[in-house]
Parts: sequence; C-alpha cells; structure tokens
Amino acid sequence: MAPVCLAGRLHCSLLLLTFLLICYSGGSALLTYDRLTLLSLRPPYTYGSYFHGSDPWCNLGDASLPRTDHLSGTCRRSLLPPLPSRRRRYRKRGKRSGVRVRIKAYLKARYVAGFDVDVDPLRLPPTFWEHFTFRLFRHRWIRHAEFQARPAAAVVYSSARCWIKPPKGGVCYGNLCRLRRASNCDSATSTRMALFNVRSLTNKTFIVSDFFTATGLDLLFMTETWIHPGESFPFSELLPPNCAFFSSPRPSGRGGGLAVVFRNKFRVRHLPSPMFPSFEAQLLELAGTPLTLCVVIYRPPKYNKTFINDFGDFLASLYLNYDRVLITGDFNIHICCKDDVFAKDFLTLVDSFNLIQWVDAPTHLKGHTLDLIFSYGLDICIRDISNIGISDHFPVIFDADLCKLDQGFEGPRRLVRIINPGTVAEFSAAFSKSVLPDIDCSTPSSVDDFASSFLSTCSSLLDVVAPMKVKRPRSCSQPWLNESLCALRRVCRQAERRWKKDGLQVSFDILRRTRLEFQKSAKLAKTAFLLGVIADNSHNPRFLFKTFNSLINPCPETPRLASLALCEIFLTHFTGRILSLRASHPPVMSQAPALRCSTNLNQFNPVSLPTLKGIVDHLKNSNAAYDILPSRIIKDGFNIIGPCILSLINLSLLSGCVPAAFKHAVVQPLLKKSSLDQNDLANFRPISKLPFLSKILEKIVHSQLQAYLDANNIGEKFQSGFKPRHSTETALLRVFNDLLSIADSGRPVVLILLDFSSAFDLVDHSVLLMRLEHLVGITGSALSWFKSYLSERSFSVTMGTYASSIAPVTSGVPQGSVLGPMLFSLYLLPLGRIFDKYNFSFHFYADDIQIYFELAEDVTSSLQHFSDCMNEVKNYLLSNSLILNDKKTEILIFDTPFSRAESTGVFGPFADSLSDTVRDLGVVLDSSFKLDKHVSSVVKSSFYQLRLISKARPYIPRKDLEKLIHAFVTSRLDYCNSLYTGLHSALIHKLQLVQNAAARLLTGAGRFESITPVLSDLHWLPIKFRIDFKILLLTFKIINNTAPSYLTDLLSFYIPGRALRSAGQMLLVQPRSRLKTRGGRAFAAVAPYLWNNLPLAIRASDSIQSFKSRLKTYLFSLAFPSS
Repeated sequence: MAPVCLAGRLHCSLLLLTFLLICYSGGSALLTYDRLTLLSLRPPYTYGSYFHGSDPWCNLGDASLPRTDHLSGTCRRSLLPPLPSRRRRYRKRGKRSGVRVRIKAYLKARYVAGFDVDVDPLRLPPTFWEHFTFRLFRHRWIRHAEFQARPAAAVVYSSARCWIKPPKGGVCYGNLCRLRRASNCDSATSTRMALFNVRSLTNKTFIVSDFFTATGLDLLFMTETWIHPGESFPFSELLPPNCAFFSSPRPSGRGGGLAVVFRNKFRVRHLPSPMFPSFEAQLLELAGTPLTLCVVIYRPPKYNKTFINDFGDFLASLYLNYDRVLITGDFNIHICCKDDVFAKDFLTLVDSFNLIQWVDAPTHLKGHTLDLIFSYGLDICIRDISNIGISDHFPVIFDADLCKLDQGFEGPRRLVRIINPGTVAEFSAAFSKSVLPDIDCSTPSSVDDFASSFLSTCSSLLDVVAPMKVKRPRSCSQPWLNESLCALRRVCRQAERRWKKDGLQVSFDILRRTRLEFQKSAKLAKTAFLLGVIADNSHNPRFLFKTFNSLINPCPETPRLASLALCEIFLTHFTGRILSLRASHPPVMSQAPALRCSTNLNQFNPVSLPTLKGIVDHLKNSNAAYDILPSRIIKDGFNIIGPCILSLINLSLLSGCVPAAFKHAVVQPLLKKSSLDQNDLANFRPISKLPFLSKILEKIVHSQLQAYLDANNIGEKFQSGFKPRHSTETALLRVFNDLLSIADSGRPVVLILLDFSSAFDLVDHSVLLMRLEHLVGITGSALSWFKSYLSERSFSVTMGTYASSIAPVTSGVPQGSVLGPMLFSLYLLPLGRIFDKYNFSFHFYADDIQIYFELAEDVTSSLQHFSDCMNEVKNYLLSNSLILNDKKTEILIFDTPFSRAESTGVFGPFADSLSDTVRDLGVVLDSSFKLDKHVSSVVKSSFYQLRLISKARPYIPRKDLEKLIHAFVTSRLDYCNSLYTGLHSALIHKLQLVQNAAARLLTGAGRFESITPVLSDLHWLPIKFRIDFKILLLTFKIINNTAPSYLTDLLSFYIPGRALRSAGQMLLVQPRSRLKTRGGRAFAAVAPYLWNNLPLAIRASDSIQSFKSRLKTYLFSLAFPSS
C-alpha cells in the first residue's frame, strides 16, 4: 500500500508545474541567437593586448599591420585579460602556451636576430620585426582565429624543444663554451669517496669493483674485509683499472680487516698503524698542500669500556700533526639513540677535538647509524646513503673538497729504444755502410778514441733506426671483460633499479641471484682468459711467474714521484753515507805484506771471435737506462758489429786500459720492502747498472783470472761466495759437519757470526791493488788494467726520465759488475790467516763470516784467546777501511753446560751477543742441533705459499701449476735438506705434510684419500728419500771432483790392507762416532754409509745425468715397493 500512497501525492506537483507553464508561455527554456548576432560576436580585447606595454607589443600578428601609438593607462587596463580565479587554474597542466614560455621564445628570437643581451625588450628597433612573427609566441600547432595574415618572412620550425633557429643556415658558435685546461693542482678539487662495510670481500670482489666504477669513486674505504694477513689475492679481482690498494688485515683471529682502494693518480702513503685492543685503525696520508690524514676505523660490536680512552689517546697522538683530518669507519655505536650513554660519551669525546660528524641517516638494515664520517678542516658533502643489497651496511658516498691535492701522477716514465728484428736489420745494414768497419782496428791512437768513435757511430745510427722514446706505464685494463659479461652487468643494474623502485622482497631476491651470477661469470671469464694466455706462452716460464705474481700481488709498491731534485737528493744520500762511515772510522797505518806470490800474471790474452760470441750469448739481456748499445743489438747483429767489438776488447786487454765510457754506472733507488716508508732514504737500496759492453770485457777478464787462480791454488779455500760449484748449502754442510764432530767429543762448541757494514762500498782501491800485486801476483799490463778499471769511476742516479749530476766513485768495488765479488774475496785474503794463527775454524760467504771453536775446560783462557783474535781482526779491518757491525754479531753455544745467567757472567763483554738461536745463511740453528725452529719456519712459509697458489689454481693449467709448486714449495723443502739427516721423525713428518698438501692441491685429491698412490703417480720422492738423494748426489760430485775442496777433504776411498773383492767397488771409509745424534749425523759419517749401500751399477755411473736417473729409480723403488 505504500507505493500507491506515494503515487497519489504526485498529482499536486504535476498540477503546480502545469500552472507555471501557462503563466510563462512567452519565454523559452533555451538561450537562442540569430545567425547575424552570432557572426558579430568578438572578444572584448585583441590578442595583442594580452601583452600590455608600448607599441612593439601591439598588433604582433603581422609585421605589415600599422603599430598604434602609446595607449593610455585606462586603455591598457581595459585590454588586460581577466584575472584567473583562485579555485581554477588559468592554464592547464602540460600546456606550453603560458606567458613565460612565450617570453622565453621572444628572448631566443632576439638572440638569433643579433641583439645585445642588455637591450630592453620593450624598446626594440623597427628592423626587429623584419625577422619576427607572432607565430613565435604561440604553440606550433595553434593558430588564433583573428589573425589570418601570413608572416612576412619565412620561419623554420624545429621538432626539438628549442623553437627558435637562426633565419640563415650554418653553425651558431655562440653555443660553444671554452673548456678550461685541467691542471695538476687545482685550487679546489672535489674528490668522490665512499665508506663501506663489505663484510667478507673475498666472495664479492667483482661486485664491489663494479660499484667502485659505477659510482665514479676516487677512494673507497672498506671495513670488515675478513682477509688474512699477507693475503692480497682478492684485490687482483677487485682492483678496477688504474687503481691501487692498501690492506691492513687483523693480525690474529677471524673477521675484521681494513682496506682502501684508490686511483693511482693520487699520491697516497701508508703510515704505520697503532695497535689498540679495542679497535682497528688504518692511517693514510694524501699528498697535497697541506697534507690530508685519512683514518679508517673498525670497532667490534662487543662493548669495551676502554674504547673511549683508547680512541682519545689515538686522536691526541695524531691530531696536532695535520691541519686536515678525515676519519671514517664502522664504530658500531648507536649515535641515533639519544639516550645511549656510550654514544653520548663518544660524541662528547669527538666534539672535544673539534671533529664534525656528517652522517645523519641510518647506515644499517636495522635502522641504526653505525658508519660515521668525521672531519677537521674539510668540507664534506654526503651524496647518498642507500641500501645496494651487497651487505647489511649501506655505503656512504660523499664528496670532500681537497684544496691543492697532488693529482695527475702518470706513474714512472723511462727512456727506451724499440728494438725488433727489423730494427736490427736496419742497424746492421747502416753499420756496414759506415766508415768504422773499414778502419784498421789494430792501429788506433788509444782505446778511448776507438771506443768514442765506435759508440758515437752506433748512437747516431740508433737515433735514426730506433730513436729514444719516453715509455709511460700502460693503462691497466680488463681484457677478460667480454660482451656477455657486460650484458649481465646491465641486468644487475636493471634489477637494482627495480628493487629500489618497488622495494619488494622478490625484487631483492632477483637482484641477489643476478649479482651472484655476475660474480661467478666474471670469475669464469677471467679464468678462461688467463688459461688461454698462459697456454699461448707455455714456452716462457718468465711469463708464468709474472702472471702468478700479478695474481698474488696485484699492486706492488706505489711508485715514487720522480724529479730532478729527488735524483740529486738520492745522489747526496748515497755518497754521504759512505763518506760518513769512512769519517767515523779513520783507517790506521798497516805494515807492508811480508809474503809475495811466487807466480805472476803479466798480461791478459786476447780472445778470438768464436770465444767472444760464446760469452755474449751466455750473458743475460740487461741494459742500463742510458746504455748506448743495447744487448739485443749486440747479440742479433753480432755478425756485423762483432769484429769491431772484438778489436775494442783485445785492444783494452793488451794496452791495460779500460775505456772511460765503460766506467760510468747508472744507479736506480729500489725500496727494500714494500711495507717500508718511502720518505726514509735509508730504506732504499742503490741498484747499479753498467753498460753491456763493460760486462763483456769484465767476463773475459774474470774467466782468465779465475783460471790463473785455480791453476796456482790462489785464493781462500773456505770462501764459498760467488765461486763456481760453491753454494750456501755446501758452506753450511761443512760448518754443520764440523760443529757436530766437535760436539761428538763431548765439549761445547761456540759459533760466532760476524757482519760488516757496507763492506763492498768501503774497499780501499790502493789496498786492493796492493793485494793484487803482492798476494795474487798480478803485474805488468794486467795490473795496469786493474788500475785503469778502478780509477776515475763515476755514477749518477736516474729515476724515470730524470738523471742527477755525475759523482765520482772513490772507494768500493764496482756494484753490479762481474769482477766485483771476486775482487772483494781477494781483498779479504789476509783475514783467514789471522784465524789460522789462533787455530779457529772459519768459513766465508762473501762478507758473511762464521767462526767456530771448541770451548776448553778453562773457559776463561778460551775466551781470552778469542778476545785477542777479535782485537786483531778489528785492527786489520780498520787498516783496510772495513767496519765490523757489532750490533749484528751473534754468538751461539752448542751443548752449553751453562745456564743463561751463568753464560752472561762467563762471557762478559760478549754476553750481549749471546743468543739461543741464530739464522745462518737462511738456516735457523739452535744450541741442541734439533733444527726444530728451522723446520717450523720452513713449514710455515711453505703452507703460506701453498695458500697463495691455491688461490691462483683456477687460472693456471696443471702442468704450469706443478712448476709453481716446485718453484715456491719444493725448493723450500729441498734447501739445505742435507742437514736433516738424523732429525726426529716428528720433524720429518711435518715436512712430509707440506709435500702431501702440495700433491693434493695439484691433483685435486680429497683430504681423506690415501696420499701414497698420489705421490707415486706424480713420481715424487717422499721427504726422507729426498734427503738421501741430496747427500748421495753431493757424494758423487765429490768423487768426480766437481764439488768444493773443503767437502772433498771429508771423504776418502776405502783401500783394504790386502787384496779383497771390495777393493774395486768404489767404497768409502765410514768413520766411527761416539753419539748417534752428534757425530752420527755429520756428513762425513752419513755420506759413506748411504754410498756404500748403493748398488755398484749406480756408484759406477759415468755422468751426473745417468747417476741422477738411476738413483731416483732406485730410491723410488724403495719408497713405493708395490709400484
């Protein structure tokens, strides 16, 4: 019933509406206009009045329309368009028909027309309108209905954003800006840096490298690298092109570690870092004006109450030394928590040093600010702090204004000649056409004249065929970065942008998978590239070791900036060091030598052309920086220039004169260790380089002098340095044999190690010539040759393309020469007679002296005897301008009956030199002959090398990997292993573990797989049999007179008293010993025992090659009986 009632009520409404229509029957509900009225409708203002102003702004539609006079203010106000409502936008969004846009178009048109910038737009000359139309003030596709006239001048419209183009064609040079040439030292340079907690760098090296490149960083400070000490392999994958690094791993334990990667255009110096128990620190110094100190800090998360005091002491120690300080790092302090007491104390401490903290945003996934940046004297601008999905920490990217920072260092440059087969052919052809080969080489006026003519001719020819060029270091590249890897890198960046846009977990998972795939693919690409390169250069072992070194040591020491002033500083340092040593120890007058040599060498013999060619071919290719004639030219073009070189050398030998050009050395400073401070000149070693022709001449003299010394038995028998068939192992074998033999008698034995200070540089030339004349017997033209060789020598320091002035050399044997070591050995000839006088055993290796003697029951008399000997030695050294370094003198007592306190009282003035262990020629000796310290050192260094090789294993083929293992591991196991006889089985087992690990690394065998079949397949002798192999090989050399004479004296053939079958079996006499752990371990006892147990077929081998082959087969059958 409700709808019916509602319908009934509608009648009243309908009746009311009908009544109203009847009352207004003359009206219409719609507004209607006739046609004429509609056609006459016009806007209340013209379009030109939209821009009120003077006459140039009226009638802008066509330049042909007359311009009106100035309008009155009322008129101008009436022509203005109505103001837009506040609730309604006058111009829709996205349209470009506003007033400002048209005014900009007008300004562009005015510039095209050639008007000055300062002209008032409301006061324009009439000529302006000749190149102007109203169309420029409107949208390109909108035309007003009122203006139908065509523009007077044609206007070209562009589809680009700029609507205005010059009316004429051509180039608008006004759009070009002059670029300022970059200088090496800008007044204000903004350096892009970043702080990043990477949390394990090893498994994300290529990802971090891409981050460094993509963000355009100059320096990247990293914390928590988790790199072990001495490990640099991850940086070979991380380093972008033209970058270097410094790493400070945690000394012990897991985790931690700091590193910085920087472009090598910056001069960065790694400073020694202080050690604090509560945090890790790395200090760097950026060269500039002034210096900038950069500090990287990592504080472990665990609370340490001493951190505030430690960090305060740390800041106080370095704060006053620098005007600009930048401190970055992961402090693990929640400075965002205002109520944190620890954070308040830390910020108070930092504020007391006037340091400014710049990070004000979260740097961790959990929303805390942990990675902080402090500065003093620097303006920092934080660019970005955002999660990039690599670590749980966010990288902090910032800019630092470093005023006058030294940049633009291009690395060391050097002068080189490009020598190739074509260059050699051109030089040989030009040399054969020169007048020099036609000269009678036997009748020149002097050696210097002939040498000068020869070298000047060669220099002029080389300047034509191979001119001197400046070689800069090549820009490092990544040749393994192929197109597929670049495409995968783009996919990673797309995934990163998608994740940053939507923030979804699925996008983050995609990003993580793509980055892991990029890391894996980059590693495989680099592996494939290096495998191919090594395979192509398999015939060149030097390339293999160079590649391996680039993997384990990707960034050597930062090159020092070379300059002429620095060369002069090094020259003054090298000369001043020798002069100060000589001044501190003035020589004393010595008596003339009483003995004279019964034989003499009057003249050197001239050599033949085949002999000269053999000597040239055996010399290594090594050239000085300013060597006139390179070694490759001499070797490859010997058929052409060989006769002239032969004439020059023979003329020098016969006349007893050395050319002056052969006596100038080029010295290059070389840092002793990469970890040393480059600002300390004492950390540099002078490397002297002589001309290649000088080495040829010295090699000929050396061979003739060595033959003369051997024929007349002149020289020190117990000198093993720089002598053929002598080595450090043979020297130690004789010393160790004597020590064990003395200890076998039950008496203590004393070993003293003496060391000289700059012995080779302090040799007095006059004393040396006197030694050669009286003790060696060199006279006549041969002595004149040595006088000429030692006199008027000079050197200069070179660094890159810079060279210092020339300084004279007044003392010392020539460094880097062939004759230098031999002359030094002859210089020390009288020293051995002093030891013989006091009945002390001794052994020399160059300037390292070993003295040992038995300690008698009367210890006081023995020490007095030793004191008298040392006093005479010191007097002899002072008379010969040599200085004994007392600080490096070490004394070791074997089987001592005294305690440490008793030894100090007994030895008196020598107590400071007493030691429990000494390092003698690379072997660590201890007082009980156990050699446990030495074995531990060998095992430690061998496993370290194995770890490095394991990192490079994916990049190196197996056959080349075996070469690396033998070069870096097996060589350490075999060095002086002839001393290992009689060692405890536990020590031999330690050495065997190293060999087993090397075999597993090479073959990929599992850790629980039996090692015996692996060693058998590799045909490697175990350690025990390698020791026997070395002793038996030395014994074979002794029997065949190819070993040092001091080892030959230890063995003798067994000669029976009557005719026995054993008389012709080449057996050796085996001496008796009292103790198996002393005399039983001596070489004189072990060698006969092992030799006599060999089969006769092996002992009777006629050559060393056949002996080694048969011996290894025999020992291999003993080591692996089932093979």
